[in-house]
Amino acid sequence: MVEQMQEALDFGIVLALAYQTFVDELHAELAAHGITDLRPSYGYVLRTLAEAPLNQRALAHRLGVTDQAIAKLVAEMARRKLVARAPDPDDARARLLVVGPRGKDVLRIAHAFHGKFERRLERALGDDVATTRRVLEHVIGTGAPAATRLRLV
Repeated sequence: MVEQMQEALDFGIVLALAYQTFVDELHAELAAHGITDLRPSYGYVLRTLAEAPLNQRALAHRLGVTDQAIAKLVAEMARRKLVARAPDPDDARARLLVVGPRGKDVLRIAHAFHGKFERRLERALGDDVATTRRVLEHVIGTGAPAATRLRLV
């Protein structure tokens, strides 16, 4: 059936369906660890803040959303201890957003899942997985510079 589906569907649809399958499996893994209260956008925020702490405005800009949208999202995530606010070492009046204690757990579980998912594909498909990765990285690399950023929209 998958082979029939691949013939009938456009490449973009296949990419979207593969991504949705990946996300569904990731959420099942998180649920197995008792993490069931995540919204899809939380992962983008956590991955971005894991790179470096940011203030709220910089986070909004980096994710391509409004300051108001990120304020609401950060408030939700702070209540769930996914993110926390920390003093900005460069500006005593400012606060930076950092990954909170539950956010660190989510990232740890997600990173482990990513590796497990890719290894499972490698066992099933061998070198095709490395080729697929190169194809996807090429697609990302040939996009607009913003394509390399994690975006909510």
